[in-house]
Formats: sequence, structure tokens, C-alpha cells
Amino acid sequence: MKASAFEFRFRVWIIVVVIFLGFSAPWIELLHIGTRTTAWLWLGFELGALGISSTAGILAVTILTIIVAALAAAIRIWGTAYLGTSVVNNAEMKAGRVMADGPYRHVRNPLYIGSWFMVAAISVLMPASGAAFTMTLLSVFLLRLILGEEAFLAPRLGESYIAYKKAVPRLIPSPWPRVAAGGQSPNWTRAFLYEITPMGVLVSFAALSWQYNAFLLSRAVLMCFGLSLVVRAFVPPNPETRQPAL
Repeated sequence: MKASAFEFRFRVWIIVVVIFLGFSAPWIELLHIGTRTTAWLWLGFELGALGISSTAGILAVTILTIIVAALAAAIRIWGTAYLGTSVVNNAEMKAGRVMADGPYRHVRNPLYIGSWFMVAAISVLMPASGAAFTMTLLSVFLLRLILGEEAFLAPRLGESYIAYKKAVPRLIPSPWPRVAAGGQSPNWTRAFLYEITPMGVLVSFAALSWQYNAFLLSRAVLMCFGLSLVVRAFVPPNPETRQPAL
């Protein structure tokens, strides 16, 4: 069930491919499965079937999507500020310690949770079947990555990591810290520079979703991803981290 070394190395691009397939949804024309109606409209119409107008349903989906995008940006920035863009901290590993600051006191995998929320927000712009495809594959893939990381960290960090796993939930954040703070100072500047994609998704939906133009929003999200790649290329990596996450 755990991810392979190949999947870890190319996980960003694997997720990009999954998102691309969700948008293109080739099975619609090839197999005549589903329609090109976006998940945005489909969900709005389904809510309308519950007794409210379709307009109110689409508005509700829009507001919910903005909230999800905001959660994604907040979680990603918070996690990156403490651990960088990595899932493993070399300094902590060498000392036999576990990262236990910021969101890592509440949940073990905040970066992956943030990524899931970010793609969930983007998926409303896909055909409904494409959104279902993307979120299903993404959920399975992220779980594989998480299990792979746990298998990687356990023998290297030993009892401290085992105790951390017992205290801190894997996916459902605790409303209160489950472990004592480790004393790591956050680097907010680096976090904001590295998390342009989730911030861009949030700004795009907050500013443009009220035009109800999925094509325009898709292009805005794509531009944010491209800008993020450019910025990351010029920001020097943190020497104490490894394995950058999406």
C-alpha cells in the first residue's frame, strides 16, 4: 500500500497528471461516460434539487469552495513555515527528534491535508466525472505517500517517532496540541514564497468565481502554478530539509 521511491521522487508531477486527466476527462468522448458539465454547476443543480433554487445552490458551492481554498492556503503556509516544503527534516532526524511545532502538534500530515483541500477546490472546475476521478486517485495516492513516509521515518527516529504517532492523529487534526512544542521558529517569508499555488487558488476564487466562468478560473489557477515554479526556482532550498512536497 505504501508509495514506491519513484512515486516519492515524482509525486508533484504525478499529482499534476492526475489533475490534468480530471480536467481533460477523455472518457467522456471516448466512452461516452459523463458530460462536460463542471462539478461546480452539477453540485449547484443537485443542491437545487433539495428544495432551493439552482442559483442559490451554485452560490453555496462557490462559497464552500472559497472556504476550502482558504483552509488549503492556511494549512499549507502554516506547515511550510515550520518544516519548510519538506516531509523530512534532516536536522531533526540526525538528532533523533520528531518535528513537533506548529500544525505538527495537532496532526502528523498537514502539508498533505492542505494539498488535498487545494485540489478539492480546483476540482469544481473539472467535469463532474473528472472531479470524482481526481479526488479518488488523489486520496489513494496521498495515503500511499503517508504510509511510505511513516515506514521511512520509523526506523530512523525510533521510539520518539513511535510515541509521536501514538499521540498525534494522522489525518484528523486535534483541536488542541497533543505534544509539547519543540521550539522551532517559523519562517513565514519562505512559507509565503513557496505556497504561491494555494494562495493563488484562494485569490483566484475569491476574486473571479463571482463571474461563474470556469475557463477563466482554470487559466488563473494554471498561471499561479506556473508562477510558483518560477519563484521556487529562485528561492534557495532550506539546507535542513529534504523531499519537497506539493
